[in-house]
Amino acid sequence: MQKSTVSRIRLPMLLLLCAAVCLTAMSGCGKTARTSAFSGGVMPETEFGGVYIDSTIDDFNALGYTYGDSVNITFSNGYTLEDLPYYNGYYTQNGEALLVAYPGYPYIKAAINNGDDLWKVAGLQTGDTAQITLAQRGKYLAVQQARDIHYTDARTDYESDAVFANFRSVQAGDLAENRLFRSASPCDNQHNRAPFVDKLMAEAGVGFILNLADNDEKIQGYLADPAFSCPGFRALYEAGRVVPVALNMNYGSEEFRSKIAGGLTAMAERQGPYLVHCTEGKDRTGFVCMLLEALCGASYDEIERDYMQTYENYYGISLTNQKDKYDTIVESVLLPMLQTLTGAETDVKTADLSAGAQQFLLGCGMQEAQIAALREQLCGSDTAAD
Repeated sequence: MQKSTVSRIRLPMLLLLCAAVCLTAMSGCGKTARTSAFSGGVMPETEFGGVYIDSTIDDFNALGYTYGDSVNITFSNGYTLEDLPYYNGYYTQNGEALLVAYPGYPYIKAAINNGDDLWKVAGLQTGDTAQITLAQRGKYLAVQQARDIHYTDARTDYESDAVFANFRSVQAGDLAENRLFRSASPCDNQHNRAPFVDKLMAEAGVGFILNLADNDEKIQGYLADPAFSCPGFRALYEAGRVVPVALNMNYGSEEFRSKIAGGLTAMAERQGPYLVHCTEGKDRTGFVCMLLEALCGASYDEIERDYMQTYENYYGISLTNQKDKYDTIVESVLLPMLQTLTGAETDVKTADLSAGAQQFLLGCGMQEAQIAALREQLCGSDTAAD
């Protein structure tokens, strides 16, 4: 009798459990099903190169798409892009395509990150259209979450002036002590950091600045602003000790390599200590400092530690705090940079990074004597006179 009673009790419970499972599955399926295919016109985005697709970010997301999804795009001329990550920032590696909903953009945009103009690559013309469909929900969510990070521009949110300014001496390999510094911009004050950088670089005795972000026209605009309050930068610029190269982040391009060669050749001809900066001191500065560290015999661990210090300064991301994000940034940002020096098939953690840096700079157009002079300036006991 007890067995029969238990059976009668369990049966309804099992039925309810099955129903709940089915409803959960239907709910998950419904979420995918509610993601509607999108069709719309296309237009060229000419400033950086790419394809605007005729939907605002909000309207596209209202169709059920979420950042980190994988999508397929088919253009009316037959050109297709499959398994494309959909991000709210440029989180793919250089040369890889993505669909991006960048804050402030009027439309969603398909592009090749720091690569060729997708409008031209796809052979698109006025009047063509695009169809977007969901390929896989959340396939790239880990990258989206690791890279969708933000910082404040309030000094009080940071423990020191140096952390706020992302200012530090680069100590790795054979680099001489306090010979090479990196930071946020000492002249572009859009993030409120320039006066702090200016003060810190003066205290460090910086004698030469490699400005990766600006050209002379932009710098003269900063200097003409009545609110400009960076006297150390002004003095170095007026003395001809600031070399602006207006670097992009496409480190595979001829333009990038040519500008790198010009800037580092100028550095080798000037007396330090040296400051390398872009706007935040993160991406372009990260690549150039990685390159100089490798040239001067730094190990992989030293390069990783210096590169990721920026993410700790700005976002509080470290090996002991948000390790998943830390690892994703290393794998998706730093390792591809180092593979530029070593080759995609090489384990960068065991490769001869110094030899790779040497070959990279030769490929940029520098001569062996210029590279040797640069290394001597960065590692030698004395700096050469101007």
